[in-house]
Amino acid sequence: MNIVLLGAPGAGKGTQAAKLVSQEGLCHISTGDILRSAVKNETELGKKAKSYMDAGDLVPDELIIDLMRERIQEPDTSKGVILDGFPRTTTQAVALDTMLSELGRPLDAALLIDVDPEVIVGRLTSRRMCKECGAIGTAADGDACKACGGEMYQRDDDNETTVRNRLDVYEKLTSPLIDYYRGCDLLISIDGDRDPDVVFADVKKSLGL
Repeated sequence: MNIVLLGAPGAGKGTQAAKLVSQEGLCHISTGDILRSAVKNETELGKKAKSYMDAGDLVPDELIIDLMRERIQEPDTSKGVILDGFPRTTTQAVALDTMLSELGRPLDAALLIDVDPEVIVGRLTSRRMCKECGAIGTAADGDACKACGGEMYQRDDDNETTVRNRLDVYEKLTSPLIDYYRGCDLLISIDGDRDPDVVFADVKKSLGL
């Protein structure tokens, strides 16, 4: 099963992706992971990507698609993939569809973890992280980490202004993508404002797993 994962920052995409990896054996692939791996392994495509990255330029869509093609054909993707962070535009989505069809591994669903923006603002602005072990908690947990007793702090990018800006950017970039997959009859929208296990049960049911 091949899935594109959609959802705003803080919607809980990572949690659901981790559950799909753990329970269904799917391979979680992000654009950043692909780029880092290709550059580290010094593949031909990785060298091309590095030249753009070193110059501070965006890696072209065509190169990202070629890297995706390379990655999807690796053995650990045999049960399917969850694509996270790609595509970001309808142009990329069309190119991805073409590439997957050529590989005989068409997209099965575009899974949207949908959470009201105001709920996400509340989630992210109350998020705290442990300076010692990196555990994630909330303001309600107090100043001490429940895992190791370390000091909990608020990340700089979890302030309300930054969070709202990130959500605005997401909305502008992703709305056309949601419409595209809805038009392809591939969009599955899941209410993410519930307990993660309840959300996952709904995800599995919707995907027929």
